[in-house]
Amino acid sequence: MASDKSFVEFIVDQIENVGQITYKKMFGEYALYCEGKVVALVCDNRLFIKPTEAGRAFIGDVAEAPAYPGAKPSFLIDDRLEDRQWFSKLIRITHQELPEQKIKKKKI
Repeated sequence: MASDKSFVEFIVDQIENVGQITYKKMFGEYALYCEGKVVALVCDNRLFIKPTEAGRAFIGDVAEAPAYPGAKPSFLIDDRLEDRQWFSKLIRITHQELPEQKIKKKKI
């Protein structure tokens, strides 16, 4: 089941004061970006945050599940999506801990 664009837009609208948040449709699902870094996936209308140690410490009792078959477990967030302050802080923490994107060299 593919995710609804309206659900993704709701998720993006919940995030405040963390920088530019964008999303991209990929294979019927969505990747969420914060300042160019993938911080989360939306699959089957469920939100999966990339796991980080700081995110784990912030969440506490974290639920983990793969976003799709064969994927590594991510933090499954379903009960605090409407808590803008908490959710925005989680995105900020995740973004800060993730490494910078590697710049791909063009093949000549």
